[in-house]
Amino acid sequence: MDRRTFLGSLGLAAGGFAATPLLAALRAQTRPAASEFTFARLRYDSGDWDYNPKVCANVLDALLQYTQIPVQQNEVVITLDSTELTAFPFLFMTGHKLVRFSEKERQGLVRYVDNGGLLFSDDCNHDVNGLYAKSFEAEMHRAFAGSDVLAKLPITHPLYRAFFKFDGPPQTSHELNGWGDNVVHGYLRGVERRGRLGVVYANQDFGCEWDYDWKNKRFRSRDNTRFAVNLVVYAMT
Repeated sequence: MDRRTFLGSLGLAAGGFAATPLLAALRAQTRPAASEFTFARLRYDSGDWDYNPKVCANVLDALLQYTQIPVQQNEVVITLDSTELTAFPFLFMTGHKLVRFSEKERQGLVRYVDNGGLLFSDDCNHDVNGLYAKSFEAEMHRAFAGSDVLAKLPITHPLYRAFFKFDGPPQTSHELNGWGDNVVHGYLRGVERRGRLGVVYANQDFGCEWDYDWKNKRFRSRDNTRFAVNLVVYAMT
C-alpha cells in the first residue's frame, strides 16, 4: 500500500489539514493495532533517557489536531533489546549524557530498522561536540556499516513533505538564542536502509522545544509541533 492510499484509509486531509475531534476510543493496551500510533520512548541505561517528559502529550495532541490517525494516550517506554520493539513504528530518543548500547541492543536496533522502524534521536545539548552527540554517533557507526551513515538529509527528502511542507528542519528557539554550540543546524542526519530512513538524528533540541503543557499551545503564534506530525506520518507509511 502506498502513502496516498494509506492516508486515505485513515482519513488524513492532505492539503487541508482539517482539525479533528478527540477520538472517543483511545486504547491503553501495550501492543498497538497496525494503524494505531503509540508514542514509544527509548530507555537506555547510560544516560538521561527520560528527559522532556511532556513531549509525548504534545505529539499526540498534534496528531489529533491535524490528522485522524488513531492514537494510544499513554507513552510506552521500551529498550532496544525488547522483543516487542518492532510493534512500534516510531521510537523517540533524547538526552544530554553518554549513549552506550550493549551488543544485544545494537542488534535490536538494526533489526528494528530493517523491519521498517524509525528511531528519532534528539540531542538535548544541541551541540555537535557534546557528549550525547559524539557517543550517539559512535554507536550508529558501530551498529551500521557504510560511508553514508548519518549523512545529511537533503531538503528535498520525502520526510519534509510527508504531511506538512518544510524547507528543511524547523529552527528551534534554543539554537536562535545561542545555546549549545551557537550554531543553527540547517540539516538533519540519518541512516537509510533499502531506500528508507531508519534513523533520524537532530542537533536542534526539538525535545525541549516540544516540552510544555499541550494546553498552552493555543498561546503560540505558530505550532512548533507540526514537524512531529511529519515524523510520525513518515514512520507509519
